[in-house]
Amino acid sequence: MRDAIKNIHRQFAWKPRVENAGRLKRAKKFVVCGMGGSNIPTGILKLSDPSLDVIGWNDYGLPVAKDLKDRLAIIVSYSGNTEEAIDSFKEAKRLKLKRAVVATGGRLLDLARKERVPFVQVPNTGIQPRMGTGFMVRGLMKLTGDDKGLRASEALAKVLNPSAIENAGKRLAKSLEGTVPVVYASRANQVLAWNWKIKFNETGKIPAFANVLPEMSHNEMTSYDAIPSTRALSKNFHFIFLEDPVDHERVRLRVKIIRELYRSRGLNSTSVQLEGGDIYEKIFSSLVLADWTAFHLAMHYRVEAEKVPMVEDLKRRLKA
Repeated sequence: MRDAIKNIHRQFAWKPRVENAGRLKRAKKFVVCGMGGSNIPTGILKLSDPSLDVIGWNDYGLPVAKDLKDRLAIIVSYSGNTEEAIDSFKEAKRLKLKRAVVATGGRLLDLARKERVPFVQVPNTGIQPRMGTGFMVRGLMKLTGDDKGLRASEALAKVLNPSAIENAGKRLAKSLEGTVPVVYASRANQVLAWNWKIKFNETGKIPAFANVLPEMSHNEMTSYDAIPSTRALSKNFHFIFLEDPVDHERVRLRVKIIRELYRSRGLNSTSVQLEGGDIYEKIFSSLVLADWTAFHLAMHYRVEAEKVPMVEDLKRRLKA
């Protein structure tokens, strides 16, 4: 896991190639189907290019949309064996949608080859899906025709320095010991908050939760207004606010006030500033910080940082 984090920047030097490229139907609208870490790249594409018309789908089948037949269905599964993704692939075929695939291999890639569906094969470096976000983002960019994004993100191979971020992650992990992280971000940065949560869950093996502003300030916030009879329910949360200087000024004001309200109630919170020379550096610097924080929490709790045994146990039982 440590090596996987330290080498994340190298993923952006990879140049994706479309197989069966002559059968790729160019589109202006997309539906991207994937689960867990394989679904995160969809949100990153939307964050980096808000004008992109893409529906993210993380379930069996396909979403209900009036213009579904106008969309290129891109099925993403890092392993290529995710059953929900394979189901989406088959449903897209049944509906006669244009299709494409991003995967390292597995059954999904076998189906794409058999049916001559365009695909991008991601390098199989042995890392966990949640650690292959750079590969998958660039694979999606290739299939959506985002040449500008490919050029811009390629710069991260030289600009992003994961090793330089480790100490900050180690310090943050120390402050989170013995607590349950709750990660907040603006709606625009929802994918980052969700990815932080995933990394705490899968790498740190701890409960963690995420929500967005301003919505949480209309409901969730009130659950931490602890009184003696409920204080025990709130005391072990630690709130992480991902603060972006380009967020709506009223959202930034809400963060400031909410942190003051939490502090007055004895609740701990930390501000993490989103910084970078461009949107890609901002996104992936934050995600690398989340990786290091989750990794050092795993070291603190003496848990296996890389593997996800409960997920694998579920998969085995589903096949039984």
